[in-house]
Parts: sequence; structure tokens; C-alpha cells
Amino acid sequence: MNMVSRKAVNLAIKYLSEDPMKKLPKLFALAEALDRGHQRTADIRRIRGFLEDENNNWHIYAKRLSEEVDPRCLRKVMECFFVNSMLDGIPRGREIEQKYDINVPWVILLDPTSACNLSCVGCWAAEYGHKFNLSYETLDSIVLQGKELGIHFYIFSGGEPLVRKKDIIRLCRAHQDCYFFAFTNGTLVDDELCREMKEVGNFSLAFSIEGDREATDFRRGEGTYQKVIDAMDRMRQHRLLFGYSACYHHYNTENVISDQFVDDMIERGCRYAWYFTYIPVGKQARTDLLATPEQRALMFKRINEIRATKPLFAMDFWNDGEYAKGCIAGGRRYFHITAAGDVEPCAFIHYSNVNIHDVTLLEALQSPIFKAYRKRQPFNDNPLRPCPLLDNPEVLVDIVKESGARSTDMEAPEEVEELTAKTVEAADRWAPMAEQLMAEVYAARAAAGQPLRPWDQPSSEQSPPAG
Repeated sequence: MNMVSRKAVNLAIKYLSEDPMKKLPKLFALAEALDRGHQRTADIRRIRGFLEDENNNWHIYAKRLSEEVDPRCLRKVMECFFVNSMLDGIPRGREIEQKYDINVPWVILLDPTSACNLSCVGCWAAEYGHKFNLSYETLDSIVLQGKELGIHFYIFSGGEPLVRKKDIIRLCRAHQDCYFFAFTNGTLVDDELCREMKEVGNFSLAFSIEGDREATDFRRGEGTYQKVIDAMDRMRQHRLLFGYSACYHHYNTENVISDQFVDDMIERGCRYAWYFTYIPVGKQARTDLLATPEQRALMFKRINEIRATKPLFAMDFWNDGEYAKGCIAGGRRYFHITAAGDVEPCAFIHYSNVNIHDVTLLEALQSPIFKAYRKRQPFNDNPLRPCPLLDNPEVLVDIVKESGARSTDMEAPEEVEELTAKTVEAADRWAPMAEQLMAEVYAARAAAGQPLRPWDQPSSEQSPPAG
């Protein structure tokens, strides 16, 4: 983005950060005036239509954001996330991809610590203890290197990342041009952290929750549900941006996508939702927690219904493969750095060739396992079968064998054949249902005269989000 464009965007962000809903008409009028070639006029008018329609979900969503979230926090989302990360960062990353023939991600997932104060059923991190931590200096170096690659978005997981909340806030202060995000169990959120989050503005939390009280306490321990709710209440009181993260499995899928649960999360102030399906990582992982094919199909249906009917930005990393054009791991959209420094293609794929203490980020992205990922992506023509572990386990075996990557499991190294043996049956059972679902989707689009794939449609003709 050139200097003139950046100044115009920054002025627009500053203008919008205070009482944005009243200023939208003027902003859209300005946008149309600046669109001299009328290449985006249809888009601008369409977006204006659903944002100014008081009955539209996205109008309700934007209104709640403007009324309930501190203006500085909203401004940092627009500045760091949309401008620095998307408008500036992605083109920079594409240049580096072409130069080195590698994947350059949009976001890096970091584990600042392996420590966690909970021991959740089916979570490998609970076994790691307090053994591993990335120093502040290492975290800072990763962000500095990432920005050179165009990466301005960083997510923390663990362990429980808020064990290191002082260092995370320090990092947010040091890199005000980046946006930071953490998955948290919520038990360490206090008023001091909330005040610091409001001060820096560029940090948001997603609270891990498994559905209602019974479902959450089943996996996370008695009393955890109430602690999460208390943390959400505290965040809302401080006018902070936050959401929830839900792992759906055999025993909670119906619960975590029910209208009752989703509506309750929205009313408590959640503005986004991340859905993940359970993956049996680790030698002692329970395969009975795997969602059934019927549950995955239900999730596919419900995630689209939720987006079409509720003021919530919801994502499902297995059922949104169509929009991501397959698996997002291996540096294609993200990769993972463990608390021990191992650079992995995915948080669920614990194999690596390199450690961040020994190589640069650019060198890590050139490592054999990342190249093996890039060569094979997408792993399946069906976007509902994007994952090399859960949906195409034979591909993951090939990748690990070809790259010579070692197991990075911190407690009990696991051969790739041991890992994939736990998902072969689930992949085989899901495949025919995934094929049927996509056939139905394509048939419906064809009947409606729509492109079969979202990216086939010119931007000026694209429809706004459903609802």
C-alpha cells in the first residue's frame, strides 16, 4: 500500500472508531466517489445495503461491536488485522513465496509455555507440565522476523498461554502494528489483565468452552464452566473484544452448536467463534471422542445456519475447507511453534525437521516437511476432506516419511503410523458422506445459477454474507 493510500485508510479508521454506525453513510458515499472506475461500486452498494438494514445480522453485529467494544480496541483490529495483516502483509508474503517457492503464512501459532493449570480430557498439553517455555526474547525475535515476511497476526496456545500474560502484554506493547490473540481456559483472567488489554488494544481472547456446564466440566474439571462465564463477564465489563473456542467431539457436538448455547454465548458478549473437531493426538489419546460422520455432517449444516441467522462471526476449520481451498497448515495460512521451539506444520501434527532456536523463520519454512506439505496441497479434491491426518491419513504418512521429520511429542514420541492408525477408520467412514454433501451443495448452486466454487465468482458479483 502506498503512502497516500495508507494515510487515507488511517484517517478512515480514526473517523470510524467513534460512533461508527452513524458515520457509515458518509463513508460509503466517499468510497463510491473514490471508485473512479466503478470496479467496486456493486460491492460497495451491496455491503452498504446489509450494514444499513436494521434487520440484517451484519447490521446487528456491527452495531453491537460499536456499542460494546472500546473504540481503541476496534481501531486496533482495523489497523493491525485488516490493514497491516491483510492489505499489506498478504501481498508481501506472496512476493516471498514466489521468490523462494515456499508457503508464507498469514498467522503464526505460538506456545509461549507448556504449563497449564488444568488437565482436560483428551488434551495432550496436560501431559507436558511446566518443562518448556519460549523466552520473551525468542517471542520478540519471532515477531520481528515475521513482520519481515509480512506476518502481522500471532495466536497463542499452549499449555495455558495466560500463564505468561505479563510477557504477552509486553509483546503487545512492543509491536503495536501487530494483532495478538490467545486461546485460553479463562481461569487466569483478572481485572488487571483486562485493564492492560484495554490499554494495548491489540490483544483478544477466545475462551475454550465445551458447551453447557455439564459438557464443559466433563472435559475441563468441575467448576471450570463458571470460571469461564465469570471471565467473560469481566471482559464485557471492560468493553473488550472476545469470543469462544469449542472443540466438538462425540459427546458434545449437538450441545455446542445448539441455538441455546450459541445464543447464550452471543448474549454474554462473544463476537466470534472458533470450532475445532477433536483429534486423537498422543499415544494415550481416546479415539471414542472422535465425532461420528453424522456429527460432522450436522456441524457442516449448523455452521452455515449459524452464520446465516446469528450476529456471530463463526469459523469451523474442518467444514470451511472450501473457503480456505483445503488445509491451511504447513505455512499455507499458518504453522505452529511449540514451547520447546519445534517448528511444526500444524498444532495437531507433531513432527518437525527444525527448531526455532537453531534456524530463522525463513529457513523453517524451507524445511523438508513444509516443502512436502506445499507439494501436495490441497490433499483432497473434496473441500470437506481437507486434513492430512483426519481425512487423508495415508498422505500424512508419505509426508513424514519423505521429509524425514521426527516426532516432537514432548512425553512419548509417536511414529506416524501409530498416529494415523487412530484415524483411518474415521476417514473411511467420513469419505462417502463428505462426497454426498458436496454433491448436494454443488447441485443446489447449479440449480440457482451460482458458481460451484466461491472463488470462481468475480468479486463485483459476490453476494454479501448470508443473513
